[in-house]
Amino acid sequence: MDLKKENRLFQFKNLFQSMHNLFSKSDVELLSLASKFNKIEQEYVNLNSDFLIKKKIAIVASYTTYHWLEILKLFLYANCVSPTFYEAEYDSINMEILDDTSELYHFQPDILFIGTHHKDIKKFPELFSTADEIDKWLETHKNNYLNLWSKIKSISGCQIIHSLFAIPFYRQNGVLENNYLFTKESCLKKLNYALTLEKPAHVTLVDMDYFSALFGKINWFDEVNYYISKQGYSMSAFPLTANTIARLIACYCGKTKKCLVLDLDNTLWGGVIGDDGLDGINLDPNNAVGEAYIAFQRYVKLLKERGIILAVCSKNEEETAKQAFLKHPDMILKLDDIACFIANWEDKAGNVKKIANFLNIGIDSLVFFDDNPAEREIIRKFLPQVEVIEVPEDPAHYIRALELSGVFEMTQLSREDLSRADSYIADFKRAELQEQFVDYDSYLQSLEMSGIIAKPGNAELSRFVQLINKSNQFNLRTRRYTDATAENMLNSNEFKLAFCSLKDKFTNYGIISSLILKKIDIYLFIDTWVMSCRVLKRGVEQAVFNYISDMAKKSGCKKIIGEYIPTAKNKMVESLLNNFGFNVITETKLNCAIAKTEQNSILYEINIKKIELKKHFIKI
Repeated sequence: MDLKKENRLFQFKNLFQSMHNLFSKSDVELLSLASKFNKIEQEYVNLNSDFLIKKKIAIVASYTTYHWLEILKLFLYANCVSPTFYEAEYDSINMEILDDTSELYHFQPDILFIGTHHKDIKKFPELFSTADEIDKWLETHKNNYLNLWSKIKSISGCQIIHSLFAIPFYRQNGVLENNYLFTKESCLKKLNYALTLEKPAHVTLVDMDYFSALFGKINWFDEVNYYISKQGYSMSAFPLTANTIARLIACYCGKTKKCLVLDLDNTLWGGVIGDDGLDGINLDPNNAVGEAYIAFQRYVKLLKERGIILAVCSKNEEETAKQAFLKHPDMILKLDDIACFIANWEDKAGNVKKIANFLNIGIDSLVFFDDNPAEREIIRKFLPQVEVIEVPEDPAHYIRALELSGVFEMTQLSREDLSRADSYIADFKRAELQEQFVDYDSYLQSLEMSGIIAKPGNAELSRFVQLINKSNQFNLRTRRYTDATAENMLNSNEFKLAFCSLKDKFTNYGIISSLILKKIDIYLFIDTWVMSCRVLKRGVEQAVFNYISDMAKKSGCKKIIGEYIPTAKNKMVESLLNNFGFNVITETKLNCAIAKTEQNSILYEINIKKIELKKHFIKI
């Protein structure tokens, strides 16, 4: 390797390490890092194009965003998103969005960030305004934003991230501000709530008032810089908000964290259970340190209840480690909460890989939480895809460290999320049941499976899109769509959308497969077919293929066309279409509007007359 290239690679390595824990850096450090990164950004993108996801992002705000955008860029790259930005002039929200000829519409963004400020509201209800007058004010300002959101729907597939109002620290009526509905504070709260109630699917709201309170309103609002340069809030708060927005955008790109990998000794309890014994570990609710560990377990339990998978990776004797979960009276977490439990004396990097393989999720879906800095460094070095939390020395700050990292941000919450963690745990019961049967068909019949394949309605659309954006392994084309795009497809005669839900006698999985079909002349094209890996080899793929065949016949199509685009993660579906009887074809033979979308993609076709329905044991 020549010296020049070696120096550049070393530069990239140092830069990546600098970007690793951006949230711990100050705004000044981040701006300095951004300046250095700008000089080599294009080269970095060229070298890492295989794992970077390109997104067009527009920023339209009531305040200046130049410095914030520079910091946002770093957080996006840290989340494997390569952005192309359009930054509008400050205070141009209405001008940019309401004018169809504005640069915003020429840019055609994938993501639009709308940054509001309380000074956007020029007139508030007067003191002692009546309830009707307050409602009229509320309706006027709410409708303004509903109208803006509706206009953006003309940009196909554009997802909006809209910041709610941060309520100012100064109050006209002092302590009485919250005692009356006509005050500025009460009205802004009502407006934020009204927008939340009527938020459409293509809008994600960010509660800036929460962040201003978290940061401290006196420090959040920077009057000097507002009057000098129209800066919306303190630069010191930029890392907090940029991290959140970047993680939301990464979620739209399918980059989500699914599993929290936990150490045990001095992480879930105080002390070392192998040395101190069951009675010697500190989980004493009457002790300050013990109470901190209990509080952290309660927080982790809340994450599990909303769908985050929990795993244990500990250097311990397994039987000894499990005693705390089974016998300690003050343990909040139980063995039934843990989807994968690994306790041995092997290296943790190898064990973390085993956890990902056991759960059948990507290594980049894991978050590692361990009090030992040496173990954290090993994971960073050998498994850079894993997100490692910088764990503070005091367990009283464990919740703070995990919460402020923002690693488990998501763009929507579905009922399927709530049951995800439990479904992994139920897999153990299925495995035990399978051992009782000699043949696999008998085992499948014993699961008593039933499912629904149908067109998604408003209630199912968010989960339908979420599954498309989160699925990497069972995903033929790895195309990501926003709620806005899916909604447009749903209302189009050109596309047919369907979801498949599944339940068995152990678990109600909810929606586990999303399907988008496109009719092109005499062909039915499989635009998108994704499925949760949790239900592999249960017959879902056979049931969905039968549905595709039925749709092709009802649509008057003669052939079904499929496409496989290889990625680093979807090898499991490499032979899917071939196994269903499809044949490889070339574009010239196809002779229709469908063409290969990637140089290495493979097109397949099957004649409707040659289709044989596939056997499965799901009652549809």
